[in-house]
Amino acid sequence: MAADFNWAVGGEAGDGIDSTGKIFAQALSRAGRHVFTSKDFASRIRGGYTAYKVRTSVDKVQSVVDRLDVLIALTPRTIEENLDELHEGSVIIYDGERTTMQDVEIPEEMIGLDVPLKSLAEEAGGAIMRNVVALGAACEVAEFPIENLDSALEKRFKDKGQKLVDNNKEAARAGQSYVADEYDHEFDYDLETTDEDYVLLNGDEAIGMGAIAAGCRFYAGYPITPATDVMTYLTGRIERYGGHVVQAEDELSAINMALGAARGGARAMTATSGPGIDLMTETFGLIATSETPLVICNVMRSGPSTGMPTKQEQGDLNQMLYGGHGEVPRFVLAPTTIDECFWKTVEAFNLAEKYQLPVYLTADLSMAVTEQTFSPETFDMDEVEVDRGNVVDETTIDDHMSESGGFQPHEITDDGISPRAFPGTADGAHMSTGLEHDEQGRRTEDTDMRVAQVDKRNRKVETAREREDWSPREFGDEDADDLVITWGSNEGALAEAVEILDEEGQDVRVLSVPYIFPRPDLSADVEAAETTVVVECNERGQFADLVEHDVLERVDRVNKYNGVRFKADELAAEIKSTLAEGVEA
Repeated sequence: MAADFNWAVGGEAGDGIDSTGKIFAQALSRAGRHVFTSKDFASRIRGGYTAYKVRTSVDKVQSVVDRLDVLIALTPRTIEENLDELHEGSVIIYDGERTTMQDVEIPEEMIGLDVPLKSLAEEAGGAIMRNVVALGAACEVAEFPIENLDSALEKRFKDKGQKLVDNNKEAARAGQSYVADEYDHEFDYDLETTDEDYVLLNGDEAIGMGAIAAGCRFYAGYPITPATDVMTYLTGRIERYGGHVVQAEDELSAINMALGAARGGARAMTATSGPGIDLMTETFGLIATSETPLVICNVMRSGPSTGMPTKQEQGDLNQMLYGGHGEVPRFVLAPTTIDECFWKTVEAFNLAEKYQLPVYLTADLSMAVTEQTFSPETFDMDEVEVDRGNVVDETTIDDHMSESGGFQPHEITDDGISPRAFPGTADGAHMSTGLEHDEQGRRTEDTDMRVAQVDKRNRKVETAREREDWSPREFGDEDADDLVITWGSNEGALAEAVEILDEEGQDVRVLSVPYIFPRPDLSADVEAAETTVVVECNERGQFADLVEHDVLERVDRVNKYNGVRFKADELAAEIKSTLAEGVEA
C-alpha cells in the first residue's frame, strides 16, 4: 500500500468541524485519492469536544489508524485528545491569537504552526471562514494542490452566490501563503493526485440511494442520531421519482405511516435507532401478521436507554432477532461495508416483497457517519433488479379465490407465500387485521386455522433458506488454521488487520457475515478451524452466542464496547493476542 496521510480538525461542537472535514474529504476525493473518514462528536448542539478525521491514500483505505500527520487544533483539548496519535514530525496548526490558544504548548518533537486564522479570514471577508484559512494552511503543509480545494469549495457554497465562493477561495490562499511565507520548513508530505473519479458518501446516504434505486416511494421517519441522514438524503431526491418523505411526530407514527403506504402497494421504509426500534416493536408484529412487506432500517448506537447517541455499538442484534411478543417471522440483514449498504437495501426490499414480511436492515453509527470513496461503477444502476414477489392481477386473481368468491391474501400454500393484490385490483378487495385470520383475512379463533396460518407464515422463512444465497464473504488465507468471524461494519478494519497479521507471519481466514437471520451455516468452517474468534462491538458477544448455538462449539471473542470503532492496528493486536492465549491454553 502506498503511504497514507492522516489529517484531522478538532474543536467544540458548533465550530464548523463537520463541514470543514467534509470540504477537505471532498477535495481529496476530487483529486483522485481514496478517502476514509471518522468522526468523534458529542451529543449536543454546541460545546463538547468534536473532531473529524480523514485518512487518504492513492490506494483503497478501509479503516482508521492510530496516527495523525496534520492536526488543525481549534482548542487546547484537541491537542490533548490526540497526543497518542501524534508522532515525531506531526504538524499542529493553531491560532495563537485566540485567547484559549495563547499559552498552548506544542510537544518538542512536533511542529507547531501558529497561523492567525481569524485575522486572515476577516481580511478575506469574514471571521466565519477561519477554518477555510486552516485548510489552505494544511494544503501548503501537505503539498496538496489548492485547486482541488477550490473545487470542493465551489460545490459547498455555489448555491450561496459566487462572491461567497470567491471569498472562501481567497481565505484558503491566505492560509496557504502565510505558511509558505512565515515558515521556512521542508515538511515530509507530498500528496499525489490521480485522474481517478470517485464517489464520496457515507452509509446512511448509501442506504437512501439504495432505497430510491429499489423503487422505494414512501419514507416516514422521526429524526434520531445516527439514522437521520437517511431521511436527509431522501428529502428532495425521492420526490423526483414520484415518492414522498414524511417527518412524523414520533417513531410510532413513522412506522404506522410506512405500514399504511406498504398496504397501499408502495415500496415503503422507515429508519431509526435503538430507542425508536423499542417504540416500533408493537407495529412490527402487525406487519408480520398482516404479511405486509416493509423495510425497517436500524442504525445502531450505544445503549441501553438514551445511552451514548453519538457513539459506536452493535448491541441491538438480539432485539432485532427476538423483539416483539409472540413468534414473529422476520429477516435481518447487516451490510458489512458502505457500498454494501446500497446493495443490501435493494435486497431488503426484494426480500420483503417476495416473502411478505418485515426486514430489518441494520447498520451502525461508525458506518452511518463514515464517508468513503468508491468508483461510480460500484453503484451500477443497470445491475439493480426489482422483484415485487407474488403479485396477482385481473388475469391471475381467479386462481386465488375462495369457494364463496372472496380473494385469499393469506392463502395456505406449500411455500408459505400467499398471493398479493394491490388496491384497485378487480376482485382483490380483502380484509387485513392484526387478529389471527383465515385465508381471506377474516378474524378467527379456529384452532386448525390458527395452526395452519402460523405454520404458513414461518414456512416462508424456510422457503427463503432454500431459495436465497445467504453466503458470507471470505478473505484472508483460505488454508489458514485459525478462523475469524465478524458481522456488520467491522469488515474494513478487519481486512486491513489481516494485512498487518500477514506481515507479522500470522495467517487467518475471515468470514464476514451480512445475514443475521436467516444466516449461513458455519458448522463446517468452525469445525475445520483450530481456533475460531468472533469480532464484534458489544459486551456480551451476541453474534458469538449465535455461532455457538448453531455449531455447538465454543468460540473465542474479541469485543469492544467503549463507544469507539475498531481500528486496524488495534484489531490485529487483539486477534494475535487472543490466538496466542488459545495456544497456551
